[in-house]
Amino acid sequence: MIKTKPSQTDTLTGLLTRKIFQEKYTNLLDKAKEKQIPLSLALIDVDNFLSINETYGHVPGDKVLETIALVIREKTDETILAARYGGDEFALIFPNTEREQAFLTLEAIRVTINEQDIIFDEKTYLKGICVSGGLASFPIDGRSESELLRKADQALYRAKLTGRNKIRLAYEERMVPKTSHFTQTQLERLSKLAIELGTGEAELLREALDTLLTKYGVNDIET
Repeated sequence: MIKTKPSQTDTLTGLLTRKIFQEKYTNLLDKAKEKQIPLSLALIDVDNFLSINETYGHVPGDKVLETIALVIREKTDETILAARYGGDEFALIFPNTEREQAFLTLEAIRVTINEQDIIFDEKTYLKGICVSGGLASFPIDGRSESELLRKADQALYRAKLTGRNKIRLAYEERMVPKTSHFTQTQLERLSKLAIELGTGEAELLREALDTLLTKYGVNDIET
């Protein structure tokens, strides 16, 4: 895994902070576009982490996160970027890596995490940790930062819905026609923004809808 400065890392896990990860993600994707090389992005989330905290407490919960971070460091080389993305979610970037190759690394991480038995005290232990993950790659799954993140998040969501403790690849979801009503001014502003950002209007609308769903908790994976 890429070496980092202490000021760039999360105090609990030792992985990158979300802010630093986002900055490096932007730079790495720009390089991938410039050189026309692949880049893979993954999101990993602890299955039923709320239940772990409620059953064992927050200190054991922190130990679970530390253990996952340790496995990630052990299973990745210095080219791979890893971060604690938020709460019990982790993010990884695989520069110049096709998604099939990245998938194999993620699966190795998942299996190793699942083999970890965490002892909290003489009477309390957690046998195995389950995580789910989603993986998206440039350019096959998307060309922008937001689109790759959305595709990885959707793949993670599908992994949770289909039983957890697995890694899912991104795929192009079927578009469902909806009757929508926008004002002429909104559409004109949308068109202008799409041109400025060099992206499609549909992609911007999907991003906006995801933001709305997240705001009201509809995108929450664990319930």
